[in-house]
Amino acid sequence: MKFSYSILTLALASSLFLGCKDAADAPKDTADATKKEIAAAKNPQTATFHIEGMTCSMGCAKTIEEKLAEMDGVQNAKVDFDSKTAIVKFDLDKLKSEDLVVAAESCADGNTYKVSDVKVGN
Repeated sequence: MKFSYSILTLALASSLFLGCKDAADAPKDTADATKKEIAAAKNPQTATFHIEGMTCSMGCAKTIEEKLAEMDGVQNAKVDFDSKTAIVKFDLDKLKSEDLVVAAESCADGNTYKVSDVKVGN
């Protein structure tokens, strides 16, 4: 019985020591994906669109948001899982709204997400 207890204690201690990660390895906050140091847009526009096919906020919405935010010309991207809406501030001189649609729909397998009701304005 003492031997089993010792093995169990050793296994638990090992998992605690090996399972802990430094704060530097922690995932970045979603807000970090939308904050970029970039020059002001010459022709700023805001696109809003509806995204169907998202099943969760941490996987689907975050993945689409990060992909949009990484695009050259995007000032800010926000995807709201609850309303299934994306709001993207971008430079019309560098991107077209169609580029944003293609980027959002190409996440995952390319068939999961469908964008509709695209509106572009200042």
